[in-house]
Amino acid sequence: MAWGKVLGACFGFLLGNIPGLLLGLFLGNKFDKAKQNIVFGGGVGSGNQQQRQQTYFHGAFAVMGHVAKSKGRVTQNEIRLASEIMDRMDLRGEARRLAQEAFREGQNRSFPLEDVLNDMRRHCGERFDLLQFFLELQIQATYADGVIHPSERQILYTVANVLGFSQEQLEQRLTMQDATFKFYQYSGQSGQQHWPPENASNRLHDAYKILGVTELAHGQAIKRAHRKLMNEYHPDKLVAKGLPPEMMEIAKQKAQEIQTAYDMIKKEKGFR
Repeated sequence: MAWGKVLGACFGFLLGNIPGLLLGLFLGNKFDKAKQNIVFGGGVGSGNQQQRQQTYFHGAFAVMGHVAKSKGRVTQNEIRLASEIMDRMDLRGEARRLAQEAFREGQNRSFPLEDVLNDMRRHCGERFDLLQFFLELQIQATYADGVIHPSERQILYTVANVLGFSQEQLEQRLTMQDATFKFYQYSGQSGQQHWPPENASNRLHDAYKILGVTELAHGQAIKRAHRKLMNEYHPDKLVAKGLPPEMMEIAKQKAQEIQTAYDMIKKEKGFR
């Protein structure tokens, strides 16, 4: 909750009725924004980048909460999965509280999904990689348990459409995420490198899907796909464009998943 606005309005009303309330809201809003600047590490002259990061951070978790609510109610499992994403980002203290608050906000029936997405798109401008990462983050959160509900898929269609992605592009990303989930499911939690023959075959099949290529693709096509994806998820480039630093770890993990799949294909194909 934006406590600055709440407290400012209350004290303003006590001191000056309606005019005092309006002044209190204004000053409280300034306080809340200043507090967020501190949480996200902003400094003098970083206003545009700072605002972009704040809008992105809030939008990511609010939309995540809206998707979770799409099935009618948010289950404990979905709350746990959202918490795991926050853990992966190493969110603590005020940053984690803001993420949890945004997640709850997204669950409101009156949540203005398209307004939030349009606002974020406006702040991102022509930074296509940021918008793509946002969509990817929603897909990862939705697919964290390996299952995607029709109502969740429908909201993802809306998210993709407002952000400027086609249905075909969304379906490709969903296929890649499904393959990623299966790819690591085969290996188990121990990270073992020796799988039963049927699992090894399935894992290789999913490795191609992670890169978005077919098993018949030649070496140059596979290398191009690998370079393109690694460039999309390059953490430093994304942060320079406005990705909140807290989300850098997710980008690193995604890049590692892509690299692992590529290394497996290289070994199978026998090229460098």
